[in-house]
Amino acid sequence: MEDKIISIIGSYDKDPERLMDILLSIQHEFGCVSEIAVSVIARELGLSEVDVVQTRSFYHFFTVEPVGKYAVYFNNSVVSMMMGMQDVMNEFEQLTGIRIGEKTNDGLVSLHTTACIGMSDQEPAALINNVVFTRLNPDKAKKIFEDMKAGIPVEDMIGDTGDGNNAHPLVRAMVSNNIQKAGPVTLGDYYEGISLKKALQMNPKNIIDEVKASNLRGRGGAGFPTGLKMLFCSLNEGDKYVICNADEGEPGTFKDRVLLTERLPMIFEGMTISAKGIGAKEGILYLRYEYKYLRAYAESVLEELRSKNMLGKNILGTGFDFDIRIQSGAGAYVCGEESALIESSEGKRGEPRNRPPFPVQSGYKHKPTVINNVETFCSIVKIIEVGGLWYSKLGTADSAGTKLLSISGDIPKPGVYEIEWGMTVNEMLEMVEATDVQAVQMSGPSGLCINPTQFDRKIAMEDLACGGSVIVIGKQRDILKDVVLNFMEFFEDESCGSCVTCRSFNMILAKQMKKVVEGHATRNDLKNMKEWSKIIASTSRCGLGQTSSNPITSTLANFPELYEARTVDVAYQSDFDMDKAIQEACEVVGRPARVPHHN
Repeated sequence: MEDKIISIIGSYDKDPERLMDILLSIQHEFGCVSEIAVSVIARELGLSEVDVVQTRSFYHFFTVEPVGKYAVYFNNSVVSMMMGMQDVMNEFEQLTGIRIGEKTNDGLVSLHTTACIGMSDQEPAALINNVVFTRLNPDKAKKIFEDMKAGIPVEDMIGDTGDGNNAHPLVRAMVSNNIQKAGPVTLGDYYEGISLKKALQMNPKNIIDEVKASNLRGRGGAGFPTGLKMLFCSLNEGDKYVICNADEGEPGTFKDRVLLTERLPMIFEGMTISAKGIGAKEGILYLRYEYKYLRAYAESVLEELRSKNMLGKNILGTGFDFDIRIQSGAGAYVCGEESALIESSEGKRGEPRNRPPFPVQSGYKHKPTVINNVETFCSIVKIIEVGGLWYSKLGTADSAGTKLLSISGDIPKPGVYEIEWGMTVNEMLEMVEATDVQAVQMSGPSGLCINPTQFDRKIAMEDLACGGSVIVIGKQRDILKDVVLNFMEFFEDESCGSCVTCRSFNMILAKQMKKVVEGHATRNDLKNMKEWSKIIASTSRCGLGQTSSNPITSTLANFPELYEARTVDVAYQSDFDMDKAIQEACEVVGRPARVPHHN
């Protein structure tokens, strides 16, 4: 065992910054990262065992004890549960004789739950030994278990493969792209290499100016102007890096999965163009663990681009050098935050950094770094091809271009839709043929849950900003139980724990939400939930923590009658001092208080 571990470490040149890859390889080889493995890793990399353990303990897919020969990870996110995942889990528990979190005595099967795996358009879905199984039901569960008992490899259980590159020999996934509407940018016509050739003949400043002229804003959710980010990074001296954030972890989002399947050359081309603009030589595609099934295919695309001289040394004979490596995650929602992703890429816990400095000043290896979303890099390719002015005329004045929406839930046609910014929610619902809609969850749990009186609002940065996740909730659903409680348990589990308020109050809010669902909450509880939510928003270090209470605050505002129906009629009495509580929480996390105005 020790010799094999040493061999794995050697394959990564004993580089401590490749600790994530080393742990992933050991987990794959032995089914766990044992204490023995920790000792060997620490010794060979010159790290303390504490350094290794704290990284191992942070990510969902690293285990101390071996998982089963068949490790089943059920997606327990909102849409999966809406579509019947509980029945599937119950069936597996009955078939195996074990509960979620356990392993059969013979070590054949272990059952686990995990957060959204990017398959909300084809739920219920699960990962079995990193192979994706979609549209599950109890009958399919029976068949899968029979195959497990027969010792059939997981890859041979999936039957028919999906469409497009999901049927590629290196992918072979039971996944459908479900491209319901293609627009003119990311899902329109793409001609490999045209934009790259054009960009390589341009002055770096002109590349940045073209992106600035497009008014492109980051598609990951924050909406920062992409051209300005490139400009700020380019002004710094020394080595620079380009990172593509493919850690698509927001529940209900799956648009990047489609781009990673059907537009990988376009993504890599966008990264290369960006590198030419800022003067970078190295790039990283950070691929979420749940998309590990795409890793081999992605590596093959990189090799093909190198063989065409579109990547690597002296690209297309222009003297420009740039190459890309793939970094796999290991299951952590917070790594979608850019500085947490950078920490993870360096082999550490994915905890957000204090800012400033920002990544464009001090990012990967503390060097200037441009980090963008998958969709953003694809947009850059189109902008260079047809011009920033053309792109800026799409959408609205404040939100240029198109946006990919991952639309799922209670609709007949879930999938990916490319729209121009500015479409109203009503127009979107008509497009997806939705009926009997009770609510729409915009931009995942960290976004807003809106009611029908707000369906005339525009999907745009200046109104309803959206990172891509749209969940349509039918009138038959219990919003508080099926949606809000699920989201709050998700945030409780996914908090990185760095900020005391985020770690503590999300746990408290989840418990309070359960109290509401059970009909035991008082008006005093509702008042406290509002106040605690303000504390989290004011004192959490990163955007993910600052928005973690949104499922409660947005539904309290937009669906007060649902809370009233479950609230015990007890008058509110409290000596709670909001300003003092915020001040004390800020002192704990070591940052200035930003006390919000409140009544």
